[in-house]
Amino acid sequence: MARLTLETLRKEYDRGHVVAVDDLSLEVEDGEFITVVGPSGCGKSTTLRMVAGLESPSGGTITIGDEDVTDQNARKRDVAMVFQNYALYPHKTVEQNMAFGLRMSTDLSKDERETRVRETARMMGIEDLLEDKPDELSGGQKQRVALGRAIVREPDVFLFDEPLSNLDAKLRTTMRTEIQRLQNELGITSLYVTHDQEEAMTMGDRIVILKDGELQQVGRPKDVYENPANAFVGGFVGSPSMNFLTVSLDSSGDRLVLSDDEDDGSFSYRLSPEFSSRIEAATDAETVTVGIRPEDIVPNATGENAIEAGVEVVEPVGSDNYLHLDIGAEFIARVDSDIDPEPDETITISFDESDLHLFDAQTGESLLQRETGRKVAASQ
Repeated sequence: MARLTLETLRKEYDRGHVVAVDDLSLEVEDGEFITVVGPSGCGKSTTLRMVAGLESPSGGTITIGDEDVTDQNARKRDVAMVFQNYALYPHKTVEQNMAFGLRMSTDLSKDERETRVRETARMMGIEDLLEDKPDELSGGQKQRVALGRAIVREPDVFLFDEPLSNLDAKLRTTMRTEIQRLQNELGITSLYVTHDQEEAMTMGDRIVILKDGELQQVGRPKDVYENPANAFVGGFVGSPSMNFLTVSLDSSGDRLVLSDDEDDGSFSYRLSPEFSSRIEAATDAETVTVGIRPEDIVPNATGENAIEAGVEVVEPVGSDNYLHLDIGAEFIARVDSDIDPEPDETITISFDESDLHLFDAQTGESLLQRETGRKVAASQ
């Protein structure tokens, strides 16, 4: 077991014209399970491949424990990688596939390798498959073999490159739980890349969000969800995605209205004096971007801050309905399934100001986090 440290890691292609990973710094603590998520092309798999030694960094360092492995051959690194496509040798049995890494990277005897393989196979529930070949296995069984092959090496670091993306939804959920159980038992430092934000949120001790090769935010899933560092993170984490409106304070300074280019008079929301003051302290810009999560919308609202919304589409998703609304801008509300208006119907909605997320309209930076940072700096 060991700590994994990435310091200003960078990867360029095409003589620097394409930057896949841009000065990424990250510390993964000993035994920690980190999930890395972001849109396609954000650099998450490239980062994993650099840690594995399959790609050479253009800059920065990779340290495992106290050893700088930046320029070390992949074969010499004490890491084990689980691939999206399983990467099993089709002509070898399950036992031979699992033992191959041990034979190539350790001095264990044949008997010792066999004992370790069988112990791991028993842990993975695939002991009866050891004599089978990959083409005789189901997708779930192949994934268990691939996991077993990594576990049997007892590496310092586990690397997972979207290992569940080829499985159906039910099996993916089962394997997700299995991986978490194994990681808790083994306590091996793990870096898990996925495009599925639900996987990232439910599996990771901490979650890393990348965009265009740059680190956007790292933190515990709940903290990232509740306090996104910028509008990109706010919109990427959560399903359905966060609603965004470009708004301004009206002349009285205590009411949010849609900005001039969108305003048709349909959206108006009164703020408390305390919240208005927080906005004014955070920015002197005329407009801000406000984010509201669909699950924070209150349907059939009454009172001063009830907002009329035209229903465009209703999407039933089991225990919830997703309401696609028009409030002068596109809006989605996630409500209980018994809230089931008809298309073209007008309903009222509202939300609590404590659920509002405020972002700089130009940079996307969280204004309330900026405000907190200023208070901390002023007190020092």
